[in-house]
Amino acid sequence: MELTAGKSVILRNVIIRLLLFSLIIVGVRFAYVVTIRGESCTVGDDFCFFSSSTSPENKNLIITESSSSSPEFNNHNTNNNNKRVLFYISVFQDLIVDGFLFTKSKSLCVETLNGEDVNALREINVVDSVGINKQSFNQFNDNTFDFIFSGNVALHRSEKMAEIATEIVRTLKPEGYIVVHIDSLDSYSFSSLIRLFNSCIFIRSRQIDGDIPHIHEIILQKQIEIKNLETTDSNSNSNSINQCSVPEYKQALLRNAEPLIESEPLKPWITLKKNLENVKYLPSMADISYKRRYVYVDIGSRSYGSSIVSWFKKQYPKQNKSFDIYAIEADKRFHDQYKSKKGVTLLPYAAWVRNESLVFEINQTPGGDRLDPSVKTTGMGRIRPMELGVGSSETFEIKQTPGHGSDPSIETRGMGGMGRIRPVKPPGGGNVVQGFDFAEWLKRTVSEKDYVVMKMDVEGAEFDLIPRLVETGAICMVDEMFLECHYNRWQKCCPGVRSPKYAKTYGECLGLFESLRDRGVLVHQWW
Repeated sequence: MELTAGKSVILRNVIIRLLLFSLIIVGVRFAYVVTIRGESCTVGDDFCFFSSSTSPENKNLIITESSSSSPEFNNHNTNNNNKRVLFYISVFQDLIVDGFLFTKSKSLCVETLNGEDVNALREINVVDSVGINKQSFNQFNDNTFDFIFSGNVALHRSEKMAEIATEIVRTLKPEGYIVVHIDSLDSYSFSSLIRLFNSCIFIRSRQIDGDIPHIHEIILQKQIEIKNLETTDSNSNSNSINQCSVPEYKQALLRNAEPLIESEPLKPWITLKKNLENVKYLPSMADISYKRRYVYVDIGSRSYGSSIVSWFKKQYPKQNKSFDIYAIEADKRFHDQYKSKKGVTLLPYAAWVRNESLVFEINQTPGGDRLDPSVKTTGMGRIRPMELGVGSSETFEIKQTPGHGSDPSIETRGMGGMGRIRPVKPPGGGNVVQGFDFAEWLKRTVSEKDYVVMKMDVEGAEFDLIPRLVETGAICMVDEMFLECHYNRWQKCCPGVRSPKYAKTYGECLGLFESLRDRGVLVHQWW
């Protein structure tokens, strides 16, 4: 009996000790959550007393505090995170020494995943510091922060870097500083990044060592007077023919580009086609990441499977960027092909120098007769202005009685006739199509913050369109161009005979290419 009672006492003591040990563990955990982690839990934590105090709409707001009582920073993080905190401390201390950051600066860390940068700021007594992730800027008012930091090459990795840049500028106080870490060093991407931050001026850049090799630190300052640089980019050069600046990074790209073919090829159908193999695409020479959006404009696109699919989608190096595609094609034979194509906007008009009606004609062979456009052919379409005296696809006539037309050359005022319009067949054949001012459309559609690729195959109209693009400054929006220049080339069918279809010479085409490169446009000879 005494033996049984002794066993019960021992068992009770063991249970009590286990309970006390469990309470100690719970107490330690409680103290850890409250004092170290700010009464919040990491997502996915399966042992936590408190849910995040952040409201649902602000769930990406990260507010961290460092423990000054411990020689290690946030020892719940991995050793790798501790190294990053130390790295950011070094970065921020340099910024304090250079006068870009102060202990009283209200600071924001953008696209921070674990808050190492925020911890580092608090460790050096920049206590008013928060971090956000997934672009939750809507919780902040305009002109809120003195200092905004984007580290860990996060901006480069984001798919919405243009929107983030806009929000950074909005929430930054005038004369506040932006510090961005990127891993790209080429001058083209550097210039593109600077342009994303509207109303900011470049202060300095430097290369620093970190966990990621070749980190480049860029410092910008928000100007006191807010200027809409987007509008300036689009319209400031509308009245000058020498408006495109050619900075060094553009000159470097042009120096590395494939040379133009200076001598007229005897077999252009072979030489120019083979030349495409030598093309040095801009994305193969520079990082195109820091752009607001990506646009491909195909002027004279013909069928959907022509240059859009067979060349641009399959061959052009896009660096995993999604492009908005604009197909400009006046030939009605191809319009139905674009109806179900996602990501492609068809402009069923003719790119021209002004808004007016044009004659669209199709030639089967150089110098051949114009063909009925309703007949399926492989002929190339070309445009020409309306004949003198016919300025529209419609003409106005006055009818005295229904079904009887009057001579429009006869004075009819006061005769009580009714006016109406009727289609007119253009003199010389062909169909009437609507032309539009392509240069003005381009300026309204894109800006210098965008990455714009253009292919132009307009059957001789390039000698009208290119000067218009230069005159209006729209050419400055184009990053890379593929131009087919039409001239009186040697004919494949008839050795020693030139095509009578075009009056321009190869020398004039070469001059057109050279003038574009002189203006900083990376243009290639298209076949």
